[in-house]
Amino acid sequence: QVQLVESGGGLVQPGGSLRLSCAASGRLFSINGMGWYRQAPGNERESVAVITRDGSTAYADSVKGRFTISRDNAKNTVYLQMNSLKPEDTAVYYCDAHVISTYGTPARHYWGQGTQVTVSS
Repeated sequence: QVQLVESGGGLVQPGGSLRLSCAASGRLFSINGMGWYRQAPGNERESVAVITRDGSTAYADSVKGRFTISRDNAKNTVYLQMNSLKPEDTAVYYCDAHVISTYGTPARHYWGQGTQVTVSS
């Protein structure tokens, strides 16, 4: 099986920064795309940022210029650097990985357990 473990969430004041990490472990033949999603109370889960294996990235309009996604393929880890945080960034943040567990099997998505980010003064 595959496990994704997030870390780095917490409480931060508006304008502050946080860095989220998500490490994948288990049966990892190959990891294709990785990404970060978030869900605020009463809202649906939304995509925040995604990154391909070769480093191409895409961001939600609401976070462009403030958030940066990166990955370390050697460590099977994806990061989300969040700067200039706003109260509307408050949500549970989840990481996602598109994983091929063993050679010849189709890739499937795995999710982390989520980490709370709260932006408040």
